[in-house]
Amino acid sequence: MASIEESEPMLVTSQGGEKRVCPEKGEEEEGDLPPKRPRVQNDQKNGGQSHQDEEEEPEGNGSEGEDGEEDGETFADMMKHGLTEVDVGILKFVSDHEGFSGILKERYSDFVVHEINKQGKTVQLDDLSIPPETDESDVLTEEQKQQLGELQLFKNKEGNVSIEVEDDTKEKRTLIHKAIKTQFPGLETKTEEREGHKFIVAYHAAGKKALAAPRKHSWPKKRGSFCHFVLYKENKDTMDAINVLSKFLRLRPNLFSYMGTKDKRAITVQEIAVLKITAERLAHLNKCLMNFKLGNFCYKNHPLKLGELQGNHFTVVIRNISGTQEQVQQAMTSLKETGFINYYGMQRFGTTAVPTHQVGRKSWWQNCETLLFVFSEKGYLVRCREEWAKTQDPEAALKKLPIKRCVEGQLLRGLSMYGKKNIITAFGLIPRNNRLMYIHSYQSVVWNTMVSRRIEAFGLKAVEGDLVLRGGTAHHLTAEEAESHSIHDIVMPLPGFDVIYPSHHVGKGYREMLSADGLDIDNMRHKVKDYSLAGAYRRVIIRPSDVSWEVIQYDDPKISLVHTDVEKLEDKPAPVFNTEGKYRALRMEFSLPPSTYATMAIREVLKMDTSIKNQTQLNTTWLN
Repeated sequence: MASIEESEPMLVTSQGGEKRVCPEKGEEEEGDLPPKRPRVQNDQKNGGQSHQDEEEEPEGNGSEGEDGEEDGETFADMMKHGLTEVDVGILKFVSDHEGFSGILKERYSDFVVHEINKQGKTVQLDDLSIPPETDESDVLTEEQKQQLGELQLFKNKEGNVSIEVEDDTKEKRTLIHKAIKTQFPGLETKTEEREGHKFIVAYHAAGKKALAAPRKHSWPKKRGSFCHFVLYKENKDTMDAINVLSKFLRLRPNLFSYMGTKDKRAITVQEIAVLKITAERLAHLNKCLMNFKLGNFCYKNHPLKLGELQGNHFTVVIRNISGTQEQVQQAMTSLKETGFINYYGMQRFGTTAVPTHQVGRKSWWQNCETLLFVFSEKGYLVRCREEWAKTQDPEAALKKLPIKRCVEGQLLRGLSMYGKKNIITAFGLIPRNNRLMYIHSYQSVVWNTMVSRRIEAFGLKAVEGDLVLRGGTAHHLTAEEAESHSIHDIVMPLPGFDVIYPSHHVGKGYREMLSADGLDIDNMRHKVKDYSLAGAYRRVIIRPSDVSWEVIQYDDPKISLVHTDVEKLEDKPAPVFNTEGKYRALRMEFSLPPSTYATMAIREVLKMDTSIKNQTQLNTTWLN
């Protein structure tokens, strides 16, 4: 396993503190995030459906090129126009402890996410063995397997392996053919006669490109059609990981299924399922790929579905903390006993100059203007947007765009195909996840804003007019009922046609906010089904489970402070701490339900602003 690549650390400070921020150049890691903005050919069918409360992870409004090129604009330049927490309604804390600073994600191993499956079990990688096969496991000798393995990895100078089968039956020869193709993907076989003797010859059919090439062979009837496995990955989001696995296995990405997507900047462990691919083929990838491990293989008759998980377990290390033992104790006790406001985190709203919620609330033509003209956060878009501003000719603007697979390129292609009078159809060329991301981001900023008003008005107690769920149906509390409920029972709606609103004055705030944005709260349906907003309910306060923490001291700033699943499999020792070490770190563990943001829990502990804009501004001062 390759060593964990280091990321730039992010120094986070309590609000109003004197320390500066050195941000990691990326987005905060969460447990469950939706697929990143897909390129057109990778728009996943199995991950394409979007649940109302799934989290679409925006990465800005223009997709970077293959080489990630950005002409002329630095990350800090882009963030000058970025969002702060105030911009998206994140205003309140639930506790009154004093915040403190620390470095988050100094190493990727400082943020570890384990999925919690629908049975409530934390998913772990602890077994790399392959389930035994009944019909083909014994037809190859150990010597033959070694020779075939070397051939598969191009270490065999002969270029083939010959197995004599003169005395074998046709059935036995069939099993040998099948065993080679199954256990050593990328190899072809043929039967040859040489000087009166019969051989099965294994060879590479098309050079290195044939490595792990899929083979059509019979699938045992008693074996489940889906191979489920645990994927351990470092510094890769789930969609990127699926694309890598697909490339090496020569498969379509939509043959894979999963319960939730995990973001890039962390070590994450989750369950994946793939249709009719053997554990042998998957296990072989452990020899080929860096920063991945696949294990815990088993066969089942069903795929995985988005949202089936119960949540995620987080192990988070915050290094070089300034807080005293008493401050840490107060902060973590509050997190354990009270929880944190269930805000949608900053990732929900994009990191660049075109906030996704701004697109979500505009008219169709305004959105064209927003995406194609108003902002220019990517250097390679400047010439395209200048052409659009001058001519409003989609074909001419598209010719000025060097990278056609970004959102702007898809919208221009749609306008070119269907005309500027058919904007809704043109928007349909933008991948569905992106279109839904804009809408859901707007709903999220409304929710955040209204919850901040609710906390400001009534604090952490249930009051008359609040909403609770009973059997999945929302119900207004009476004054008497409010006495027997706590803030942990209260939900607030995302705006839509299938929800009700609090009956106190905060409920009226929804109508006022949507009206100010030119939207009618009583008319949230749309003739295009994807744009009809049903709404949903979301708990105001989340209390994490399985909360534990310790303050640890260490001398080496590069030492890993978490014992990972792969390190355990490789029998590497757990980190050893020095009780009088030079540095102090807070290591916390907690479990969260789906669709909640770990960064909002960390925000509550440290009392920090999590926006990249704020961190970048502080970072500029700090570096100067």
